[in-house]
Amino acid sequence: MLYIILGIIQGLTEFLPVSSSGHLVLTSFILKIQVS
Repeated sequence: MLYIILGIIQGLTEFLPVSSSGHLVLTSFILKIQVS
């Protein structure tokens, strides 16, 4: 379930000029989950 949420966030932020990977790191930090 968490990977689905992270995938949606990455898809939604892909067009922004900021790294979508950065959004994943930030979201993982906020949700307190470990992403490898």
